[in-house]
Amino acid sequence: MKKVDNFLKEVLNEINPPKEDLDSISKYLKKFLDDFEKKLNREKISAEIFVGGSFAKKTLIKKGRYDIDVFVRFDKKNKEKNISDITEGILMNIEEKEKILRIHGSRDYFRVNADPSFFFEIIPVIKVKNPKEAENITDLSYFHVAYIKKKLKTEKMLEEVRLAKAFCHANKCYGAESYVNGFSGYALELLIYHYKSFLGFVRGVSKIKEKQIIDLEKLYKNNSEIMMNMNSAKMNSPIVLIDPTYKERNALAALSKETFDNFREVCIKFLKKPNVNSFRTEKMTLEKINETAKKRKSEFIFIIARTEKQEGDVAGSKLAKFYRHLDEEISKFYKTGEKGFDYDGKKTAEYFFIVKKKEEIIISGPNKNDKENVLAFRQKHKNTFVKGNRIFAREKTKSDIKEFLEEWKSKNQEKIKEMGISELEFS
Repeated sequence: MKKVDNFLKEVLNEINPPKEDLDSISKYLKKFLDDFEKKLNREKISAEIFVGGSFAKKTLIKKGRYDIDVFVRFDKKNKEKNISDITEGILMNIEEKEKILRIHGSRDYFRVNADPSFFFEIIPVIKVKNPKEAENITDLSYFHVAYIKKKLKTEKMLEEVRLAKAFCHANKCYGAESYVNGFSGYALELLIYHYKSFLGFVRGVSKIKEKQIIDLEKLYKNNSEIMMNMNSAKMNSPIVLIDPTYKERNALAALSKETFDNFREVCIKFLKKPNVNSFRTEKMTLEKINETAKKRKSEFIFIIARTEKQEGDVAGSKLAKFYRHLDEEISKFYKTGEKGFDYDGKKTAEYFFIVKKKEEIIISGPNKNDKENVLAFRQKHKNTFVKGNRIFAREKTKSDIKEFLEEWKSKNQEKIKEMGISELEFS
């Protein structure tokens, strides 16, 4: 146990943000908030500002670029107004226009590219006294921050959260965005509170085989009451985590079975052999993929996909959906081994697939009594056979994965465009 503790201390030294980074953020943030508040007062706008997210809760981890959440809580009397437009008007008066990006969503918010090492996300919300009054999920953020600050008071517990965040980030399951379908920062904070430590969290996840329900504050009498009262659409995730600030909400509703299953395997492997690399984000490179493919005596393909959709969740979702579609198309003709999806947070994603040709594939045709379509099927496929009431064909796999995808791309230009992909490059 002591050996593992020493190992995790080494990890913390890597993932804890340096003091100079935090000081730089704090300095810029103070000036930004002062300017924003002055503008609110001058315009007589009834709103207050609070800093949320990992920075406010002291669970921020070191990464390429820090994101800081700033919430503008508008008084309820503004609920009929467009608070996103009001927020934009203030931002345009205190920041350079080219630094501000409006991000469209259920309620538009803003990214301020304050510095090369960090950016602010300015999120307009409505001030509510009771979470039930919230009209948007972001309206609950104030309650989330207050709850976590109350429950995770010691530096030790905050370190446990940072370990969990770094572990999930490195293993591509950190974030509730639809292109990740993973663990949000808030959900991880709740899970660490529940499991008491990072290792407790990893052990707990590794043992989950069926749907797990976690009700931290015992807001329901039992699981049956939860199943009866919660919206069934919110109960599809492998872990149902009752939001302690709002009992009708599952804080892990975004977690998909695919992401969870992959993460569970990662947890099992980590417990067998703890490794510092489990906390490091590994960038896929042609060299590494090529090396793995050679070991597997397989082919590989490296793909760059681009979209013109709005960067962030919209672009990421399009690129992730296309990755899954491409995986299905490749799997028809090839056995896929290792594969990967890496989104840069802007408008580009990288995919890779390591594959082996299938000796042959079976293509399903029409009913054997459908003479017209059977004739057309036989004209298209030479090696056909009948099984039951249906005609089938045996086909050889295409020769080369790159050749296969180039041909597929040529035949599916319209489909690619419909899926929001503007460019596709194969290496």
